[in-house]
Amino acid sequence: MLLQIAIEAIQPHVSLSVEQIGALLETPPSALMGDVAFPCYALAKIQKQAPHQIAEQLADQIQLHGVEASAVGPYVNLRYDRGYYSNILMQEIQQPDYGQLNVGQGKRVIIDMSSPNIAKPFGIGHLRSTMIGAALYNMYEMAGYEVVSVNHLGDWGTQFGKQITAYKRWGNDEALKENPIKESLRLYVTFHDQVEHDATLEPEARDWFRRLESGDEEAVRLWKYFVEVSMEEFNRMYKRLDVTFDHVLGESFYNDKMAAVVQDLQDQRLLEQSEGALVVRLEEKGMPPCLIMKSDGSTIYPTRDLATAFYRHDVMKGDQLLYVVGGEQKLHFSQVFAVLEKMGAEWVKHCTHVHFGLMKFEGKKMSTRRGKIVQLEEVLDEAIARALQVIDDKNPDLPNKHDVAEAVGIGAIVFGDLKNNRVNEVDFSLEDALNFEGETGPYLQYTYTRTQSLILKSKLNEDEQELLSSTPSDQIINPLGESGWELLKVLTRYPQALKRGIHNNEPSVLARYALDVAQAFNHYYNKERILDQNQDLRTARLTLTQLTGDSLQRTLHILGIGTPNRM
Repeated sequence: MLLQIAIEAIQPHVSLSVEQIGALLETPPSALMGDVAFPCYALAKIQKQAPHQIAEQLADQIQLHGVEASAVGPYVNLRYDRGYYSNILMQEIQQPDYGQLNVGQGKRVIIDMSSPNIAKPFGIGHLRSTMIGAALYNMYEMAGYEVVSVNHLGDWGTQFGKQITAYKRWGNDEALKENPIKESLRLYVTFHDQVEHDATLEPEARDWFRRLESGDEEAVRLWKYFVEVSMEEFNRMYKRLDVTFDHVLGESFYNDKMAAVVQDLQDQRLLEQSEGALVVRLEEKGMPPCLIMKSDGSTIYPTRDLATAFYRHDVMKGDQLLYVVGGEQKLHFSQVFAVLEKMGAEWVKHCTHVHFGLMKFEGKKMSTRRGKIVQLEEVLDEAIARALQVIDDKNPDLPNKHDVAEAVGIGAIVFGDLKNNRVNEVDFSLEDALNFEGETGPYLQYTYTRTQSLILKSKLNEDEQELLSSTPSDQIINPLGESGWELLKVLTRYPQALKRGIHNNEPSVLARYALDVAQAFNHYYNKERILDQNQDLRTARLTLTQLTGDSLQRTLHILGIGTPNRM
């Protein structure tokens, strides 16, 4: 909003478009210098003058009501009248549709997210795809898109040949019944331990997967069992994270759709033989060949992902396809997208691999094959227990303290992930995530509860209201105080933060925005007397407090984090 005001003040006096001016606007290094700065370098070539001369002329020309312009070297700094614009900006932020973008009207986005592998525990590493995907879902929805989420389960492939082989050799039905996921992981790890010493294991696993693809009764029975017990585990975790999906479609769903893709590749003469396998050459793209069919006739990941992409575009009518999958799959998606392009699928330009870095736990990389996995449920339980301990120490009589501890503990873990740029590795630390100070989820939640506490205290009875003094609004130069004005400026940045977050598929943009809001509010809280005896000051400052609470609640909801009213 402040940028629009700046554009309105500057545009009549320069030969630049609204978009060009908006792209040039900056925030001055100090609030004392003004609220918005416009550099005049771009006008120097056009007007054949030095930037500082242009700045002096432009500052004199700007006459917009409530805007004071001054030249500082090559910059024109704009300072807004606090009393005039505070009310205007707060009224705009209070509108029910504030921050809702309409850029996605009529467009459908399909988000591939979470996608755990069947017969494996739901580890802390699965958190990234799940929560980044869930946040993007909410972000795109706020921008007017029709959003569809798909949990693309890893329920097919040679891993099941390995799982069945391990079960046949070392399986324990009693242990499998008692704790199916733990026993399944033990079998999978045993396979990879023994494969180094037993050359018969890999061929046996490939044969079991071939039998599974051909519909062998025993292979299908075991596969269905592993899928069923895994889904019970996954759904329990999704419920705790408050994450839902529009569709749960595993890789197996596309089995009957792969033959058409292979046939299309053959018809277009894109398939070539390579050591008995069928591949699509991608040398012109600087990539190795994309394997489509293995020498034993079984399919592989790229085949299924090609079928998946066509289904999501042709049947599900996706205008944009997002794949929230780890960065280790960069080459895979580059190959799949390159093959789609060679097949003439022009819509591939709207397919995006939203990749992210690894999540390490206390500096250690996790590996399912070696059994080095930190189960998410254990981390959630520990986080909630620690949050409950803090509540018992500081506010033991808090109502619904177990529900609050759940919101704080899970919120700490989720925010501890989403505050990071998604492409970076995350070295997860439970102790850091649960800190009530600094850049954490509990800090944001506590700030929200502070806004709600002030609002609750402000609800005085009519007799007390009459005792409050009143000064006409037009005599109050800055009703919010300077720190309140700075907070209000941060609140106005929400639409830009949402837009930038969607453009970059980056939830951390909103996470950083929430931190900026909380820090600005806590500075305001410490500097200004919010519950002032002056009626007009009190009303303005409480309105700003309410808007801050609303902004934090909205942003944390988008990120998948709860906001208790008391902590």
